[in-house]
Amino acid sequence: MTANAADAQAPLQEDVTTQADTLRSVPQETVAVQADHPTSVLHVMTVNIHKGFTALNRKFILPELREAVRAVSADVVFLQEVLGTHSRHAGRLDNWPEAPHYEFLADTMWPQYAYGRNAVYPSGHHGNALLSKFPIVHYRNHDISIAGPEKRGLLHAVLRTPGGLRDVHAICVHLSLQESHRLEQLHLLCHLVRDEVPDDAPLIVAGDFNDWRRRAHDVLEQEIGLHEVFKRATGQAARTFPARWPLLQLDRIYVRGASVHSPRVLPRTPWSHLSDHAPLCAEIHL
Repeated sequence: MTANAADAQAPLQEDVTTQADTLRSVPQETVAVQADHPTSVLHVMTVNIHKGFTALNRKFILPELREAVRAVSADVVFLQEVLGTHSRHAGRLDNWPEAPHYEFLADTMWPQYAYGRNAVYPSGHHGNALLSKFPIVHYRNHDISIAGPEKRGLLHAVLRTPGGLRDVHAICVHLSLQESHRLEQLHLLCHLVRDEVPDDAPLIVAGDFNDWRRRAHDVLEQEIGLHEVFKRATGQAARTFPARWPLLQLDRIYVRGASVHSPRVLPRTPWSHLSDHAPLCAEIHL
């Protein structure tokens, strides 16, 4: 949910970030053995990691958070507010990892990852990241920042599940705190899907929508046929913010061209200590 003031105003619309994006690839045969279930099923997770700090930035807990994410063992992890680098924190924290945070989180469990830099400031940058046990065959980071200090992006990756008949499209989302900006960004998301995702391709869109007024459901369902997994299962999106006493339905998992089983909000212990957002998980059947 957090806003971050960056140095300069980013251009509007779908400028593609290239210089700051990061992709790690390993041979496909190495990745194919990572999942311990049929590859027609994907276990997905989304969480805003608050740059690796507890609420109000009181304590740096990224190593503990990594263990909690690993314990979920999702095939695909959608991450928001991931630090690429931060020279000031690196100089004052003893447990600051040498690697960028998305690489530190991926470790040996997710052989592939993609990172899209959204906000840039004098000491570093942060953005969205996607960790995958399956090959990432293509990705783009779309700048959807609107006029003002908030820098937001859509990280779109194409995943190849071993033996899969179709590639899976995954879009990691972090939208604005301002409602008018969010509505514009939702329409940019719809435009991206229409331009880059085939109608018959499985599509997963997940992340921090900051959508406490619940406007996204109708826009995404009517314009591009996306359904929110908790809303379809229980009649409403999950409450995820603040993680300690969840009141607002900010985080979402939307799908198209797939069915969903067992959507769940991860428990307060340990997650209310690890992020200000409660993580979401779901089992996606392709």
